[in-house]
Amino acid sequence: MPRKTTPNEVKATVPVAEIVKTVVAAEEIVKEIIPTAPVEAPMGILTEKEFDKEAWQPKTALGLKVKNGEITNLDQILDAGFPVLEASIVDALVHNLESDLLAIGQSKGKFGGGKKSIWRQVQKKTAEGNKPSFAALVVVGNKNGYVGLGYGKARETLPAREKAVRKAKLNMIKVQRGCGSWECGCSGNHSIPCKIIAKCGSVVVELLPAPKGTGLAMEKEAAKILVLAGIKDIYSRTYGQTRTKLNHLKSIFEALRLLSQIKMKPGMKKVATKQ
Repeated sequence: MPRKTTPNEVKATVPVAEIVKTVVAAEEIVKEIIPTAPVEAPMGILTEKEFDKEAWQPKTALGLKVKNGEITNLDQILDAGFPVLEASIVDALVHNLESDLLAIGQSKGKFGGGKKSIWRQVQKKTAEGNKPSFAALVVVGNKNGYVGLGYGKARETLPAREKAVRKAKLNMIKVQRGCGSWECGCSGNHSIPCKIIAKCGSVVVELLPAPKGTGLAMEKEAAKILVLAGIKDIYSRTYGQTRTKLNHLKSIFEALRLLSQIKMKPGMKKVATKQ
């Protein structure tokens, strides 16, 4: 009658190298069957991809001049008042662009509550059912005087963001910075040169110069626009239905646009308010 082997004797008869090979082969099979899920990047300021100017094929006369080197600065286009019809023109002339999604929507929550969301969702009632659509508001800038704001809407979230980024680049403006605060007296570009008032809908926004170290004394989402514009210190006042977030953010951008239209003399700190 054959003798029964003990568990220790069984382990001794199987080489360790064979066990390792079997485990490694099993892990490779699992990876092929169940691929690893991609890790999503955290929300916040995103750096735009590097633009390939050589592979770019312009579709407008202005784009051809940019690619041929006749126009080397975005100021030449903005000062002349030429309309920018290609987002690639901004990519070719302005470097180190960054974009950020602004919270203009509200996600569903329990008991009628909710929290802020970067997607504004609406639904259309049809005979076939509900057709949802998403909207996004994107700010694009280089933190050094150039900023743009764009609103995009589509059936899916990613196309809505791409439309918003493209429109933001087409709406790019040059922000006039300075130090108009009597408390500071420096000649830097950390604030704005004068007080400015702008309106969108029922929302009225007033931006005032601030001394160094003040920071952005304003609502969190509105401050994102000024961060990408390169402004570090500012005071603000708001009037009207500021809970309408879209009008509030558009009024901030309108104030920066009006500020860029003011002609400043060298060394001048304050001028009359433009409404």
